[in-house]
Amino acid sequence: MVSQLVLPLQTRAALGRADFIVSPGNAEGVAFIDSWPGWPAPAAALYGPPASGKSHLAAVWARAAGAQIIAAAALAQPPAGGAALVVEDVEGLADEAALFALLERGAPLLLTAQIPPAAWTARLPDLASRYRALLSFPLWAPDDALLAGLAAKLFADRQLAVPEAVVTHMIRSLERSPGAIRDFVALADARALAEKRPINLGLIRELLTETPSLS
Repeated sequence: MVSQLVLPLQTRAALGRADFIVSPGNAEGVAFIDSWPGWPAPAAALYGPPASGKSHLAAVWARAAGAQIIAAAALAQPPAGGAALVVEDVEGLADEAALFALLERGAPLLLTAQIPPAAWTARLPDLASRYRALLSFPLWAPDDALLAGLAAKLFADRQLAVPEAVVTHMIRSLERSPGAIRDFVALADARALAEKRPINLGLIRELLTETPSLS
């Protein structure tokens, strides 16, 4: 079969609050974000594996709080005044003093990472202490409802309508992680475009046979 050229079209994720899939594994974190501005503490953290929804929820809160979003690796100088801020991917933090200053100033602050704050490394003893005391919420539990909802959302982000049977087969066959679901949806979309085929069970089974590392 002759494949067509696949253009690198940009996919825009739906990042509104209504687009976030709530499940028992993330409900506590979602409820905390929804409770803004009635937080019991000015700073908090969301943690979970890649594609678990940390950036999505952080974007929801940033819009509500008027917060700037910055990568931890780019954090160098805290914004002036009491502006709200999201610092993403704390594991990549380059300037511990800058983050400690943010925590000390007491302005609204949301941090994201893959592991819980108590496991974050810090050379500054005072920063390590702040990590351990930080209010934090996990965003992942690999239940079928969340996996299916995530797969359906990722297809919808690409403006693709797929049969429910496709989603069911995917989540039963793939590694039970958000990243695996995300990568497989991208792979299926690329194959369908290249071969001008619908995303159906036949295509999904072919991809699973060809890429056993994803299952």
